[in-house]
Amino acid sequence: MNESGDIQPITDEARPSQRVPRTPWRRRLLRWEVFLSLVIAADFALNVWLSPYFLSTDTFADVSFNFTEKALVALPMALLINGALVTRWQVPAIVATIGTMSLYRGIAYGILGDRVLKDYPPAFAFFGQGYIAGPVSFELLLFTLAAVLCALYLHRTEFGRRLVAIGSNKTAAEMAGVRVNRYRFGLFVATGVASAVASVLLTSRLGSTRPSIAQGMELDIISMVILGGVAITGGRGSIAGVVLAAILTGLAIFGLGLINVPGVVMSLLMGALLILIVGLPIVGQRLSRARARTKTP
Repeated sequence: MNESGDIQPITDEARPSQRVPRTPWRRRLLRWEVFLSLVIAADFALNVWLSPYFLSTDTFADVSFNFTEKALVALPMALLINGALVTRWQVPAIVATIGTMSLYRGIAYGILGDRVLKDYPPAFAFFGQGYIAGPVSFELLLFTLAAVLCALYLHRTEFGRRLVAIGSNKTAAEMAGVRVNRYRFGLFVATGVASAVASVLLTSRLGSTRPSIAQGMELDIISMVILGGVAITGGRGSIAGVVLAAILTGLAIFGLGLINVPGVVMSLLMGALLILIVGLPIVGQRLSRARARTKTP
């Protein structure tokens, strides 16, 4: 309505609430996934420069074996970060995880002792060693399908929105009617299923089973999730970030192996890489906040 009392037509400029604000291109470039992609490109170029054997079709097949089994477990863990112990008896998640891991590994040692199981049928080797087409292994195809499914659930469904709400504020989600414990229990079950599938793939690839298999892999999986940008406190992260972190880990480990870097040194370098990549954005944010405070009168 103007000064004379006439009603003016509503123009597009007068409808700010109906417009979906676009993300500025600078903010898009600063996304964690973009940063990881740049690191992957840099690592790829470094591997090409360090080893003449890196650029081959066999390389891409071997790289996938360095991360697919761990990444399969990292996908549902990204949605979480067993079930009954945490949701019903309120045992802290980290305590339940470490306790049950030690329990089940102890049971495995009690059953197998020092023996190694390796009398598997020849067809079983396909799951961990078989290829679908060219350098695309069965493991890589399975991981890709699982990643797409997790991404759709997290970013395109009501289920995913409730998970983000639980991670952001558990109490508020409960007050909004979300059955938090049921969701958490389901995620623990999904993580357990993914761990079982990964163990089958690993056993098939190695062709044997022993109690000490995959020892220390849990730390690699957690590091992969954190490197992917998933907040330990919840409420932030994406499946794309976890996938990129898995690829980066696989490339780095394979590249270091090509130049005959010892396993101990490789662990040190991967730990330093994790600290550097995760720490740099935090330092940058603190510096930008400090500059903003100094500019404020």
